[in-house]
Amino acid sequence: MENQEVKELELSQEKLESKIQSSWQRAGKKLVETALQLFFSFRDSETPNWAKAVILGALGYFITPVDAIPDFAPMLGFSDDLAMMLSALAVVAIHVKEEHRQKARDIASKIFRS
Repeated sequence: MENQEVKELELSQEKLESKIQSSWQRAGKKLVETALQLFFSFRDSETPNWAKAVILGALGYFITPVDAIPDFAPMLGFSDDLAMMLSALAVVAIHVKEEHRQKARDIASKIFRS
């Protein structure tokens, strides 16, 4: 992806927050924390565009209501979302800083009160 294309595909914090708020209890702490790590990495100006494109794909899949496994399906609903995000996290792991992980842990702990 060209630099300009990645900049134009701006990940909306509001869309991510809305998805987390509507699904956090069913999604689970691991999924929420992973989504937040990816989000903070995406917003970091030091993250290269190729990594942002990978993150955008994974978080876009999470945010959109159309999934391989519907989110409302008991037990399995978010398994495809988590698999997508964990795969993206593995690919871009070198660009996920400790500060991204810490922010994600802090927010997920507040959401799940643990």
